[in-house]
Amino acid sequence: MATSSSSSKLSLFFLFSFLFTSTLARNSPSPTTKTLDVLASLKQTQHILSFDPQISNGFSKSQPLFFNSSSSSGSGFSIPLHSRGSLRKTRHVDYRNLVRSRLDRDSARVNSLTTEVLLAVNGVRKTELKPVVTELEPEALSTPVISGTSQGSGEYFTRVGVGNPAKQFYMVLDTGSDVNWIQCEPCTDCYQQSDPIFDPSASSTYSPVTCESRQCSSLRESTCRGGKCLYQVSYGDGSYTVGDFVTETVSFGNSGDIKGVALGCGHINEGLFVAAAGLVGLGGGPLSLTSQIKATSFSYCLVDRDSAGSSTLDFNSGLPADSVVAPLIRSRKVDTFYYVGLTGLSVGGQLVQLPPGFFELEQSGNGGVIVDCGTAITRLQAEAYNALRDAFVKLTPDLPTTGGVALFDTCYDLSSRTSVRVPAVAFHFSGGMSLDLPAKNYLIPVDSTGTYCLAFAPTTSSLSIIGNVQQQGTRVSFDLANNKIGFSPHKC
Repeated sequence: MATSSSSSKLSLFFLFSFLFTSTLARNSPSPTTKTLDVLASLKQTQHILSFDPQISNGFSKSQPLFFNSSSSSGSGFSIPLHSRGSLRKTRHVDYRNLVRSRLDRDSARVNSLTTEVLLAVNGVRKTELKPVVTELEPEALSTPVISGTSQGSGEYFTRVGVGNPAKQFYMVLDTGSDVNWIQCEPCTDCYQQSDPIFDPSASSTYSPVTCESRQCSSLRESTCRGGKCLYQVSYGDGSYTVGDFVTETVSFGNSGDIKGVALGCGHINEGLFVAAAGLVGLGGGPLSLTSQIKATSFSYCLVDRDSAGSSTLDFNSGLPADSVVAPLIRSRKVDTFYYVGLTGLSVGGQLVQLPPGFFELEQSGNGGVIVDCGTAITRLQAEAYNALRDAFVKLTPDLPTTGGVALFDTCYDLSSRTSVRVPAVAFHFSGGMSLDLPAKNYLIPVDSTGTYCLAFAPTTSSLSIIGNVQQQGTRVSFDLANNKIGFSPHKC
């Protein structure tokens, strides 16, 4: 009888466990998903390899720049914004090689950004690491400096007028830089660009900056020659520019001219800036274009890098009404970067488990998350990346996996699919709002045959970076007056 009683109890236990588990399964919410259009994205990878801007007029030199009449401030203006691929035909004939080239360039940039934070946190100036004074002696302007591993800089470009009368130039846009600069005659060592090199003697508003000026003292690397300020800016990929620091007129089409903008007139420039004449710094430091023109806000929408489409860079246009709003946080150590109040991540609608305050910017300058248009792939501290990846893998048991590619360790073979449903991925911000990413912004092709990888990567640095792949198709607005960042999908 005891054995029969025990068997009955055991049967009841298993029946209760089955019913309990079934109830939980019915009551548990299904993971939220997004559709990835595999066929469309693969067609785009093939298109970018054959796309020729010279034939397609993807970035016309005569393209108009226009006044933004919808600006609430009445002083807003817009300039066209194009991807790297729409400016010059790629030299790659294989998409996987193109991706590897992009990722190599991206890793170099990330190393440069994280090093800048590391130096600032430890109170070390670049001049203490490298004798810039020696490199910038007067005779240096007539002696070419040989670069190391220049792999190309810049992902998004616009056309800006420089000088009076204005000459139009392709310029790289960079939220991770402050110093504006352009290649100048006489050129001791210049890389090839699409436009004629800027000739200061042809401009009536060209004016050298003195060593005693506020602009010169704001440079991180500078020295003097004959009472005039010389500058140097170096980038993580081995590219650099050296020359005279000057003020000049900058123009944006019908919005008028802005006189007295401090910029570098580079006579020694090394790097592959994809035919651009120079760089427009959109960072938060005193020498950036945004600071010099006293912009209250600016925004951009980044088109897909494999697209020949375009969007705009807007100034003083405020936040769109439907923006996902997050705090814009400033670092006391590095004023260039725009930190955002990120609190967490979710996969499939479920928050990834991380310690409270994991992404906070510390008083020391360590930690935090920046929004950067020049970095491609979002970098997360290893603990956060591993948790995100593991959650994604857990919810994709039916997708066939394949080997990793470059810095990507989570890849899938979707060659037999035309579309797939994948777990939704979202950023969660201070204040309670969240940004849902389109599937194509986090599962991206790395070849033209159907290999897709999760487009996040781990970093050993305390700094996390939201890159441009995750920003594509979203208008990102920086409300500088009110310290807010807005994300507005489908506002390109």
